[in-house]
Amino acid sequence: MKTSEFLSLLKQHQNKSLLFEYAPDKFVGANYHITEVKNITIDSVDCGAGTDFWKETIIQLWESPKEKDKKEFMSAYKALGILNKVDKIKPMDKDTEIKFEYSNEHFHTAQLFVNDHHLDETSLILKLSVKKTDCKAKETCGVPVEAEAEKEACCTSGSGCC
Repeated sequence: MKTSEFLSLLKQHQNKSLLFEYAPDKFVGANYHITEVKNITIDSVDCGAGTDFWKETIIQLWESPKEKDKKEFMSAYKALGILNKVDKIKPMDKDTEIKFEYSNEHFHTAQLFVNDHHLDETSLILKLSVKKTDCKAKETCGVPVEAEAEKEACCTSGSGCC
């Protein structure tokens, strides 16, 4: 999901609670705060010496231990207000993919992408997913398609890459 799409959803559904499903049937607690918005630039080289460049917007979600018993989720209106304020200080690139950085005591820190969203009478629910790491240079590294299905590593001994 692009940052502009996320902001548009918030604007369209300001009266709804904003929930994040970080794994199937597992939700970020109602005690979450938006603690950081990152404008990230990635300038990379893969294991086959291919270069790439892109930008992302990453919103960090944190659960306040002092508010563990909180039952009401942040509204889309409040989240939009926070992000509009951030955008005035450090403009967000609206054409970038948006990700959410999150962890709790049962879930490792991860940058999650928006896989889907769901609306009901009271809530806007963003369904988040982890993107698995992958070899971007399979052809260069000689990684056959069968090896990918078997989840073999990209840079195997003697492959000529890495």
